Amino acid sequence: MANRERNKKILLELVKQSDNSRCADCGEPEPDWASYKLGIFVCLNCSGIHRSLSSHVKSIRLDFWEDKLVEFMESNGNARAQAQYEKAVPPYYYRPQREDCNILREQWIRAKYERKEFTGETKYPPLPYTTGFYEGILLKKGKDNTQFLKRKFVLSEREFTLSYYNKEDETKGPKAVISIKDLNATFQPEKIGHPNGLQITYQDGDHTRNLYVYHERSEEIVTWYNAIRAARYAYLKTAYPTGSDEELLPMITRNYLKEGYMEKTGPTQTESFKRRWFILDSQNRKLLYFKGHLDAEELGAIFIGTECKGYSVKECVPLNARGNKWKCGLMVETPERQFVFMCEQERDQREWLEALRKVLSRPMSPQDYTTEAVMKYKR
Repeated sequence: MANRERNKKILLELVKQSDNSRCADCGEPEPDWASYKLGIFVCLNCSGIHRSLSSHVKSIRLDFWEDKLVEFMESNGNARAQAQYEKAVPPYYYRPQREDCNILREQWIRAKYERKEFTGETKYPPLPYTTGFYEGILLKKGKDNTQFLKRKFVLSEREFTLSYYNKEDETKGPKAVISIKDLNATFQPEKIGHPNGLQITYQDGDHTRNLYVYHERSEEIVTWYNAIRAARYAYLKTAYPTGSDEELLPMITRNYLKEGYMEKTGPTQTESFKRRWFILDSQNRKLLYFKGHLDAEELGAIFIGTECKGYSVKECVPLNARGNKWKCGLMVETPERQFVFMCEQERDQREWLEALRKVLSRPMSPQDYTTEAVMKYKR
C-alpha cells in the first residue's frame, strides 16, 4: 500500500511538470493517463487510441503502478518522446487539438508512433503528402442529390489546382479544376454523416461552392487533407514570400467559427421567415447562408466588418413574425441594411452572438477591405 501511494505521488508530481501538463498528442490540459510503453502522459480520449494500438496505458490515479514502470516514466516524459517522434513534422502537417474529430487524432498518433513518419529518417517511397502530386478515388456527394459516387481527384502543387472527374476515365477531361488559392478543407463527420467526411470549399466565380467527400479508410482521407494543406502552404509561400510560418500556417485551412440553422427574413423584414443553414467563416469575415446543410452552392453572403465601420450585432424581437417558428432573435446591421435572424433556442442565440462579436472585434486587414469592396460591388 505504501508503494502504491508513493508511486501515485511521483506520477502526480511528474504530470505537473510543464512538459507533461498537457496531453502529448492533442494538448488537453491535466492528462490523467500515461503510456508506459512510450513514457508519455495523455488524455482520456487519446489513451483509448493508444490502447487500440497495443500501447499499454494506465490511469495515473486509479491503476496500480509497479516501481519499474514509474522509473521508466521518470526517465522519459512528453518532451523526450516529442524530440524523437516529432523531430521532422512538416510545418503544414496538421497537429490535432483536443476539440478535433477522432480520426485526426487517431491518424496523428498512428503516424507518430506506429508508422514513425516524423523521426527524420528518409522514407521510400516518399510519404504521399510530401510529393506535391496526389491522385486517387474519393466518394463525392452529388450536387443535387444525397448519393455519394466514386470520383477521381488529382491534386497538383505545381499548378496549384485540385481537379476531379465525373468518371474514372480521364479522357473526357475534368469536371472541375479548382484553384488552391481560395480553397479550404475541414472535417465534418457529423454534418456529412460519415466519420471520415471532409468538406472542401472554394470560390467558383461569384459564389462559394462546397464539395462533400469521404474515403472508407481514415488514413487515406487524412493523407488527402494533409496533401491539400501542403499544396496550400506552397501557394501561400509563393503569394506571400516574406510571410513567416507564424503568419501563414493559420491561413492554410481552418474550421468554421460557427455553423447551424437559423430562420431568415428578407430586406424589408416583411417577407416570410425561411430556415437556412449558416456558416460563419471568421477568416474571410463572411456569414454564408445555404438552403440546406449539405448544399453545394451558397444563396448569399454577408460581410462582417467592425463596429467602427458601421457593423453590429444585437438581440432583437422582429416586427414581423410571418412564417416564423423560432423565438430567439438577433439582428446583424451593416452600413447597407439590417438582417434579422431567428434561433431555435436561447443557447443557439448566445453562441451566434458570441461568434459574430468575436469577428466584429477583430481589426480589418487590407485584404478584408478588398473583400468588403468586392462584395458591395457585386450587390
